[in-house]
Amino acid sequence: MSTPAKPQSPRLKQSITGPLLFLFILGDVLGAGIYALVGKVAGEVGGAIWIPLALALFLATLTAGSYAELVTKYPKAGGAAVFAERSFKVPLVSFLVGFCMLAAGVTSAAGLSLAFAGDYLTPFLDVPATPAALVFLLLIALLNARGVKESVRANVVMTVIEVSGLVLVIVLVGMMFARGDGDGSRVLEFNPEVSPGAGILAASLLAYYSFVGFETSANVAEEVRDVHRVYPKALFGALLTAGGIYVLIGLASSIALPPSDLSSSSGPLLQVVQATGFGVPDWLFGLIALIAVANGALLTMIMASRLAFGMAEQSLLPSALGRVLPQRRTPWVAIVVTTLAAMALTATGDLGSLAETVVLLLLFVFISTNVAVLVLRKDKVEHKHFRVPVIIPCLALVSCVVLMFQQGADIWMRAAILLGIGLVLYFVSRWIREGKRSATPPHHQATPPQKEPLER
Repeated sequence: MSTPAKPQSPRLKQSITGPLLFLFILGDVLGAGIYALVGKVAGEVGGAIWIPLALALFLATLTAGSYAELVTKYPKAGGAAVFAERSFKVPLVSFLVGFCMLAAGVTSAAGLSLAFAGDYLTPFLDVPATPAALVFLLLIALLNARGVKESVRANVVMTVIEVSGLVLVIVLVGMMFARGDGDGSRVLEFNPEVSPGAGILAASLLAYYSFVGFETSANVAEEVRDVHRVYPKALFGALLTAGGIYVLIGLASSIALPPSDLSSSSGPLLQVVQATGFGVPDWLFGLIALIAVANGALLTMIMASRLAFGMAEQSLLPSALGRVLPQRRTPWVAIVVTTLAAMALTATGDLGSLAETVVLLLLFVFISTNVAVLVLRKDKVEHKHFRVPVIIPCLALVSCVVLMFQQGADIWMRAAILLGIGLVLYFVSRWIREGKRSATPPHHQATPPQKEPLER
């Protein structure tokens, strides 16, 4: 029988309250994905867009249950990689979990850059999509390099704007339907080219992308007050709030436009607003959507660059990624490398395929977390924590496997190449680390080099 683990005093200041945590998770989940992917979902399922959105909410909530238990049981910064390390005790597995998060972030930013360069940008600039996407990523990198403080402050305003845009869509379509326009029967129509079940599953895979982001909240667990009580409420509350808004967006989009019109647009919600006939300027809603997409890309690239920096600090990735700008204290090499990777990924597929790749990479992370919650059941702790019924992580595992096998060969290939690059970097870093260790005489203790800290 294992000895109960003693609670440890947190090293980080516990300054995040329940409402702040709720807004943090809601801001991570709600926004850019739905602005860009409603049309792709309609192309798969037809007019019944709300069904795969509701199913994706249910599937995401299953895995969120595992996060709620592990975060409140082990409230330490680090998230899924920490859970993997504690449960499997295999460094390579922990690395792969962390690298999947990193690769998913970079791939997501690539997809969002393509969304930014699509129909939402047209009212301002009519330029080719790929060059515009590359310039967008460069601008995100410059803001990222300037400092996290400026980036996080910008995120608060941008989150309010992107939520307001979604509420505007729902209200305008509601007014449109009230005056007798639109077609409510479309909300129960399915794509005639596939069976309803196949269409719902395929669309759920894309819809799932709109719910990812909740997992990053595990990284701030150490800074949450009364985490065992606050975290589950904030997590499930944010997911349900986002899910409710998404379902309403799905209903509104189907009422306003047929699936063929939605699926042919890279700015589907702009098309919906135009269809209501209330005269909202294209540039105004386009600006709201661009802010939403830019906010998602900025948060994603901040996470990816800091994760690459942290893995370099732990000697899991080449040490060059740990270099920082002398004045700004930002990880400039990690920012450059992750930005170049995102730029390269924009040439490998469209928004839909990149979103599916993100989901596939995160499904590996979620499988690890759902297994970890079962493995660590025997590990007792002395403090109170949320406890999910065993059936929930089991169902979550099944859901992850089902979603994985909805992926096409090209999605698996892209994910495999990304993980292959990660493995090469891991073993190169390990080889360099062991070479340095063997070159140091046993009686001589080398003084570790002093590194510039990141901006706080």
